[in-house]
Formats: sequence, structure tokens, C-alpha cells
Amino acid sequence: MSVAKRDKIRVVIAEDQAMVLGALAALLEMEDDIEVVARARDGEEALRTVQQVRPEVFITDIEMPKLSGLEVAAELKQSGIPVRVIILTTFARAGYLRRALEAGASGYLLKDMPAEQLADAVRRVQKGLRVIDPQLAAEAWSDEPDPLTDRERQVLRLAGEGTSTLDIANELKLSEGTVRNYLSEAISKLGAVNRVDAARIARSKGWL
Repeated sequence: MSVAKRDKIRVVIAEDQAMVLGALAALLEMEDDIEVVARARDGEEALRTVQQVRPEVFITDIEMPKLSGLEVAAELKQSGIPVRVIILTTFARAGYLRRALEAGASGYLLKDMPAEQLADAVRRVQKGLRVIDPQLAAEAWSDEPDPLTDRERQVLRLAGEGTSTLDIANELKLSEGTVRNYLSEAISKLGAVNRVDAARIARSKGWL
């Protein structure tokens, strides 16, 4: 007997790759007790959609245009919206996991996991449980801590994408001098030679 629609776990998925997004939605729609109520292709759309639709579970990639999945999770946590967040990513890095947990995520799973485990993860986090890749969980708290502030991370991410100091200042509504100060701090903390090197180091550790 199929589960009545009103009893289904309502899910929103955010993923910037259309093929992956479609595959995830199709996979979950095969389950009698799960309903994909909306999809999003970037972070801003994802945040807006979750705020409007109010699903029980939100599945998101980390790297997306406009806002990262971790930034969306943090915004949702701060807003108090009662949604369980699952990070589904290719990044098997303890730094990303630690940031995901700090942002309030209930799950952190890798995209190469067996497909049937995703539906099970949705059910478990909906019940208030936490679902995390066990090896990453063990590594997360033994790894060196992230030294960057949220603003340094934001500025460094844009700089690593080749955005000029002026454009970063305009986008974040900061002065150019303030942007340069944030970049200088990040470069110093990471022991990097320049902003590109700092972005590379931060990304490799899961801090960006």
C-alpha cells in the first residue's frame, strides 16, 4: 500500500548541475514516503525556495552559484526555519564537514554513496537523527581548525575566482581598503604568498 501524500516527507533539492539534480529527484521520487516538492539551481534560489515551501528536509550541494550550500544552511539555522539539512557533496574533507555541522546540518554524505542510502538518510534526519560519513566524522575533530572568519572566507572565495578588489568591494558593499585588509589577514593566517595561493590552500582544506 502506498503512503498517503499527506504523510510523505517533503524535500527540496539544490544542485547546480541539471543532470545530477534530475537524477537525485528521480531517485527520491521512487520512494513511496518521499516527495520532492521543489528544486533549485543556485544558493539564492535554494534559500528563497526553502523559506517559501517549508520542506521537512533540504538536500544541497556545497559549491553553487551566488550562495554555497553551507551559507544557505547557516542562513536557515539563523532564521529558525525547522528544516533538516543534508549536505550531499563530492568533497570528502573534514574542514567542510566541520563547517556543515556548525551551520546546523543534520547530514553530510558523499555523492559516491550507494543510491539507496540517500532515501534512508532522508528518513533518519527527518526523525531528528544525524547521518554523517563515518570516516569523515572521525577526522573532523582531529583536523586543524579553520582560522578564517566568515568575512575573510567570503572575500577570499571571490578573490580566488579572479574577482578584482573593486568588484569584491562593490558586491559585498565594503570599501576597497577593507577588502584588502581581509585578504591580507587571510593570506597571513594561511601562510600563503598571495590571494590565489591563499584560496588554493583554503579550498584544499575545506575552509572555502
